Amino acid sequence: MYQPLATLQKQVKEASVSRPIGRVRAVAGGRIELGGLAGIAGIGDHLKLKRQDGTVLSGEVVQITADSTWMLPDGALEQVSINDAVLWSKPPAFAPCDSWIGRMIDPMGAPLDGRPLLQGPKVRRIVASPPAAALRRPMGDRLATGLSVFNTLLPIVKGQRLGLFAGSGVGKSSLLSQFARNMDADVVVIALIGERGREVNDFVKRVLGPEGMKRSVIVVATSDQPATMRRRCAWSAMAVAEHFRDQGKNVLFLADSITRLAEAHREIASAAGEAPALRGYPPSVTPLLTGLCERAGPGQQDMGDITAIFSVLVPGSDLEEPVADILRGTLDGHIVLSRDIAERGRFPAVDVAKSVSRSLPDAATEKENQIIGRSRKLLGAYEKSEVMIRAGLYQEGTDSTLDSAVLIWDELDEFFAKPDVQGISNSFDHLSLILRRAGNGAT
Repeated sequence: MYQPLATLQKQVKEASVSRPIGRVRAVAGGRIELGGLAGIAGIGDHLKLKRQDGTVLSGEVVQITADSTWMLPDGALEQVSINDAVLWSKPPAFAPCDSWIGRMIDPMGAPLDGRPLLQGPKVRRIVASPPAAALRRPMGDRLATGLSVFNTLLPIVKGQRLGLFAGSGVGKSSLLSQFARNMDADVVVIALIGERGREVNDFVKRVLGPEGMKRSVIVVATSDQPATMRRRCAWSAMAVAEHFRDQGKNVLFLADSITRLAEAHREIASAAGEAPALRGYPPSVTPLLTGLCERAGPGQQDMGDITAIFSVLVPGSDLEEPVADILRGTLDGHIVLSRDIAERGRFPAVDVAKSVSRSLPDAATEKENQIIGRSRKLLGAYEKSEVMIRAGLYQEGTDSTLDSAVLIWDELDEFFAKPDVQGISNSFDHLSLILRRAGNGAT
């Protein structure tokens, strides 16, 4: 049984009463070189530099040599001088707790809502290894999502990892909030990485709402915070998800956005002297992203699952840019949101033709796969000839498949935006009814 008082007593007992001090040797390229901490400081350790005017500048260790430690500061370098004292400390322990559900925290595990926050009994590494590949279960049963298109054509199953690819302003956050409120899960963990400060409260109170917060833990690092905190946000949120997964729970993990995580890592890697390679991104961005994704997914036999959706900002809908390209090759499917669809007022603006769920065909029955196949055939026929149709050049009777697609297009397009909290079977029944109207029997 978890005993908060015993945990607090243990933390007090382990607290250090003294800490080593280093001294500033040089300031160059946005970094600070320190002496006196060789053999003590490690990558990721925390530092506090006391300026001569009495103010404190925090930072993190990003590079170590035989006789020097390099600090990436969290703020401006003004008033930093040679021989300024720098206090070293280990990062604070990160110990997720069941009581964090319904709360908003920062990447260090501190509360952001002004109320006390209990620490759990077990300290977790925020950069952890995934479960052993040979011991992991396969992906599990299909999950009800609350949205017709994901209940049918783009199924999501337990332990699946998906990328949500979208430009700015096409409804990405709204779609994530719908998943958070309606998808079948025991706990929802949301990482808001580099989000604009004014939008965090709006997302929590208006977009997600009290219903979504009742089963959610939100980890936040806003856009004005240091790159080290923005990168840590994703790791800390995944550690929270792993805490609940290890209890056998079905966890939904939502990250918004992985692009900002990659940008934060690029800042840190550049400061540490790593040369860019992938359109400005360092080579280490690939293991960073794949390592995070691999931590999600099915657990071992005695664990739950982490079903994950990672949002990716794609400027100009460029799915070949490095972050999008890395994730498409790593994940179990991708959802593409289209600006053209959003601009004509259909939300969620899912481009079904460009979206793929790799849980198919196993996630559906033979009959359901026939319905999905028929729907995609009609969708493809319409989109291939859409310009001709809108220009008035289409003549009925030329192509029977295209005739059927034109007949039901408006209903099919409306179906893609339709909420459905009654479940997967109801969504398939509705889609089957639409296809019957197209003729040539789909069921």
